[in-house]
Amino acid sequence: MINNIYSKKITELREKADMSKKGLADRVNTDEETVTQWENGESVPSAESFYKMAKLFNVSMDVFFETEQPMKEKDLVNGMESLNQLYRIGRGPSSSHTMGPEKACVIFKENNPDADCFKAVLYGSLAKTGKGHCTDSVIENTLSPVPCEVQFDYLKTDIEHPNTMDLFAYKNGEQIDFIRVFSVGGGRIEFEGSSSAKEPIVYKLSTFKDIKDYCKEKKYRLWQYVHEVEGEYIWEYLAEVWKTMKNAIETGIEDEGTLPGGLDVQKKAKYLYNMEHIGESAETRENREVCSYAFAVSEQNASGGRIVTAPTCGASGVLPSVLYYMQLKHGFTDRQILQALATGGLIGNLIKTNASISGAECGCQAEIGTACAMASAALGELFGLKRGKIEYAAEIAIEHHLGLTCDPICGLVQIPCIERNAVAAMRAINAVNLASFLSDTRKISLDSVITTMKKTGMDIHAAYRETSEGGLATLEI
Repeated sequence: MINNIYSKKITELREKADMSKKGLADRVNTDEETVTQWENGESVPSAESFYKMAKLFNVSMDVFFETEQPMKEKDLVNGMESLNQLYRIGRGPSSSHTMGPEKACVIFKENNPDADCFKAVLYGSLAKTGKGHCTDSVIENTLSPVPCEVQFDYLKTDIEHPNTMDLFAYKNGEQIDFIRVFSVGGGRIEFEGSSSAKEPIVYKLSTFKDIKDYCKEKKYRLWQYVHEVEGEYIWEYLAEVWKTMKNAIETGIEDEGTLPGGLDVQKKAKYLYNMEHIGESAETRENREVCSYAFAVSEQNASGGRIVTAPTCGASGVLPSVLYYMQLKHGFTDRQILQALATGGLIGNLIKTNASISGAECGCQAEIGTACAMASAALGELFGLKRGKIEYAAEIAIEHHLGLTCDPICGLVQIPCIERNAVAAMRAINAVNLASFLSDTRKISLDSVITTMKKTGMDIHAAYRETSEGGLATLEI
């Protein structure tokens, strides 16, 4: 049983409203079986579901979390979510600035069908780089045809998360609803007052050491641990992830023109891919092709195309580029690629759980650094490296991105973001090659580097954490 408090409260409110389980399921957009699991304590509703039930039963969301003994912080962070919460399929250019706000607005609109006007107020990084990320356009388009006024509050600093947004609903000039939303990275959102209403924890282990020890005991490869925890469903989901990744590459290397946003950045993937010359060495060819694939995905992301967060939109080109190249070069099957995605996802999940994948929280090390670590681990899986070598490859990848700033020019996910994807893809290949030779000599664990990433991110000045106030972001183009 996950949490008996939620189950009792849901049952109590449903019965008080004289509503059947099917009736509740229909009102919150799910099925009767899921409601039964909630009330039996077998699963926890998402933040969206809690919000819908609060509206339905006309109660505060805090009601679902009231307990005589507050949950300990350790209980809230122990374990990890499914990989389907890390690999998210959607449109760019930013998982935190477009995918997250879009999702929040869809929910808010559904819960306020009578509203004749909306207002959105953006704070922190959402305000400072919202124009460049098209956050205001996404909000307006999602809430249309109902008009929405988008305001950018650049001054407010007493906010819980750097990606904070307030949504207001009005009817006949009167406010009828309000919600504060946090876009916490990777397309994920949380509502104020519902920090406990997260996706179900499916992984009991949340450090690489514990996972490695468990796999050693079971004689598992890392992807087999993923399979044991997630079941057969995960392969269906990862197959869709891989299909989307490949489509982004194949579309991107045929695309031409200029990226939107006003910087007049030319799309380079096709040009780079077709630049083969006489006498080209194998090393140069590898560099050119891998980088062209990374450019392809990143340019699709910058154009608002369909991509996979790996772990974010801004870092979405690293992992698919190396896997696509290696599949073409070595003939790896799709099943082997999916196993590599599982292993890479496990590393990304560890970083998301114990540090951050949000550039607004921890700088670009959290996005590109994590993507590089995921790609390194995935390549290690493809080449059949042992667990220790896979760990070392991921550790190298993170270690040499520590302190990387998030400073996109004009707030657009273009300069330096696109090139960083290509550079990180090549670094992932270098990391796994180095780890295959030197893993027995390493002195630092993956877990310790992840902890260091978190501490480093907290020390990075706010101007260098996706606010467009420092670094390259201050240049005039």
